[in-house]
Amino acid sequence: MDYTIEFKPKSIKDLKSIEKSDVKKIIEKIEEMKTGIDSLDIKKLTDFTPEYRLRVGKYRILFEIAENIITIYTIKHRKDVYK
Repeated sequence: MDYTIEFKPKSIKDLKSIEKSDVKKIIEKIEEMKTGIDSLDIKKLTDFTPEYRLRVGKYRILFEIAENIITIYTIKHRKDVYK
């Protein structure tokens, strides 16, 4: 299934504060999400909004899926993401 990716303004702001080498890896994973999420390290979160997380090195991407749209809410370092 092909997905459309939407970024919330906060996620764009988060990307600007991350090192360029890490941003490149994050963008590559987001591009992979467009063609399917089954092969990625995605976990459904319990009692947390947004509902899903994707691990990319030391960063976490928090997002939701509605039909064929993936909305990315935040991209943060693993030590800060769930605060």
